[in-house]
Amino acid sequence: MANDGRDVSFVERVFDHSPSKSSRLVGVINDDTYSVAFSVYTTPEFNEIASHRLKIPMISLNPGWFEQDAMAIINSMYRCIEISVSAIHSLGYKKNDLITVGITNQRETIIVWDAKTGKPLHNAIVWNDIRTSSTVDRILANIPDRNINHFKEICGLPISSYFPALKIHWLMENVPAVKKACKENRCRAGTVDSWIIWNLTKGKLHVTDVTNASRTLLMNISTLQWDRTLLNAFSIMAEMLPQIRSSFEIYGKITDNRTSLLGIKISGILGNQQASLLGQMCIKPGQAKNTYSGGCFLLCNTGSKPITSEHGLLTTVAYKLGPNSPTTYALEGAIAVAGHALKFLENQVRILPRAADAEKYAAAVSTTGDVYFVPAFTGLYAPYWQKDARGLIIGLTQFSTKHHIVRSALESICFQTRDILEIMYEEAEHEINKLHADGQLSENNVLMQLQADTVGIPVLRSQLFDSISFGVAMCAARATGIDLCRFEPDKKEYSNVFYDKFSPASTAEERQHRYGKWKRAVQRTFNWAIRPKVKTSPVSERPTPVTPMPLSLFFFVSLAMIVHSLH
Repeated sequence: MANDGRDVSFVERVFDHSPSKSSRLVGVINDDTYSVAFSVYTTPEFNEIASHRLKIPMISLNPGWFEQDAMAIINSMYRCIEISVSAIHSLGYKKNDLITVGITNQRETIIVWDAKTGKPLHNAIVWNDIRTSSTVDRILANIPDRNINHFKEICGLPISSYFPALKIHWLMENVPAVKKACKENRCRAGTVDSWIIWNLTKGKLHVTDVTNASRTLLMNISTLQWDRTLLNAFSIMAEMLPQIRSSFEIYGKITDNRTSLLGIKISGILGNQQASLLGQMCIKPGQAKNTYSGGCFLLCNTGSKPITSEHGLLTTVAYKLGPNSPTTYALEGAIAVAGHALKFLENQVRILPRAADAEKYAAAVSTTGDVYFVPAFTGLYAPYWQKDARGLIIGLTQFSTKHHIVRSALESICFQTRDILEIMYEEAEHEINKLHADGQLSENNVLMQLQADTVGIPVLRSQLFDSISFGVAMCAARATGIDLCRFEPDKKEYSNVFYDKFSPASTAEERQHRYGKWKRAVQRTFNWAIRPKVKTSPVSERPTPVTPMPLSLFFFVSLAMIVHSLH
C-alpha cells in the first residue's frame, strides 16, 4: 500500500478530451516487441487524446529464434495512423493541427532491406534472438583472452548476441539475398526507427538517433559516430548503416502518400527505454527507472560523463536534445526475462490460467516457501552476461504449491533488478534513493511491493499509461523549428505525471538473507548449455548412438511432473 495518504490502485486509462491551450498536436509512432501504435498528444499539456495499437506476430522458426515480418510492422503502422487520425477528426481537430511526429522503437531489433526496391531482404531479427551465439564464439576466438568486454571502452557494450552488430554479421553470412545485396552495395541495415523513417520518406532518409545507434555495438560512445575498429571487427560496411543524428531535430518530411501524414515533419527519435527515462522525468544524475514488460530495462542517468562499467552494466546514450546540445549518458542493466517468465508459467507448464492472474496467485501465499526461480531461458544478461546459463527452479518441497512458484517468478524479477541496482550504487557516482517504475507489468501491486522490499528503497510507479510515447512526444514537440513546448520539468508544468509510492516493509537482514540465496541459485545456472566435446572412436568400435532428450524437453517434462504433483 502507498504511504502518501491513499491506497495504491490501478489507474484507469481515459483519454483527456478537455480543451487544450492550443490546437497544435504531436503524433508518436511506437513500435515495441509485440505491437505498433500511433498516439496523438495535445501541447503543451501532453494529454493523449487518441491512440490505436495493433499486434505484430512473432515468428519462431527454431528454439531461441525470434523474427517479425518487417512489412507487417509498416502496414500495421499505417493502419494505426489512419484510425487515430480519424479519431482526432471526430474530436474537432483538423489534419493541419498535427504539426510533427516522433518515433520510438524496440532498440536492438535489426532489419536489412534492398535500397533499390525498398523491400526487406529478411525478416526482422528481434532483440532477444540468440541464433548468433555461435557467431559470438567465433568473434571471441580472434579477441585477446576471449574477453567479451574487449570493445567496451569504445562502445560501452560487451560482445553479445543481444546487439545488432552480431545479427547483421549473421545475416551477411547466412542469407544469400543479403550477401548478394552487400556485394552490389544496395543492402541497407538499421534498427526499426531507421526502417520506419526510410518508408515514411520513400527512401530519401536513412537516419537513426544516438540512443539507438549506441545499442548496435558499432558506435563510438564518445564521438557518436560509427567506429572503424568495430566495423572491421564485424565485417560491416559503413555504407549500409544510417546517418547518426540527435534525439530531436527536424530530420525531414513524410513523403509517402500511403499515409494521411503526408507533408508532416519528423522531429524526434528515441529508443523506447531512453524515451521512458525522459517520460519518467529522470533528467538528473542518479535518477533511475525500470520498465517492467516481457524483459526489464533499468536505466540510471549519469549526466554528461559516459561511465564504463567494470561489472557488467551497459554504457548507453540517454538522450541528446538537439544537434548542438550536450550528450547525456546512462548506465543500463537489461533483463531478458521478466514478464516472459509469467507467460512461460501460463503457456508451457500451465500453472497460471493467464499471466494477468499472477498477482492473485502470488497474493495467496505470504512467501515463496523458500522457492527460487531463475528464468535464464536464453541465458542471463546484465550483470552476468552468461549466454550458456539456463532456467532453474530450486527449493521445492512436498509443501510447495503453484502459488509459491508464481510468487517466486515475481520475486525473480525483483532480484534481477537488485542485481543491477547493486552495481549502479557502486558505479553511477550518484546516490540512488528511489526507483521509478513503468510498463504493463508494473500494474501488479504485489510485484511493486516485492520490488520495494527487495531493493530497500521506495518504488514510484508512474500513473501514465505510456511514459515511452510521452517521452518521445516531448522530444518531437521541443525540436528547434517545431517549438511546441519548452522542456522545463522542474517547474512542475507536466501535471499528468503522478506516481503511486511503494515503501519497503522488510528489514535489511531479511533482504540480505533472501538476496544471498538468490545469488546461490543464479550460480547454479551457469554454463548449463555447454556441451562437452565427445572423443570419437574408430568406426568399427563406435557404439550405436543414443539420441539424448533435448534439454528444453527434459526441463519441461520434469517441471510438468512437479506441477502435476502440486494439483
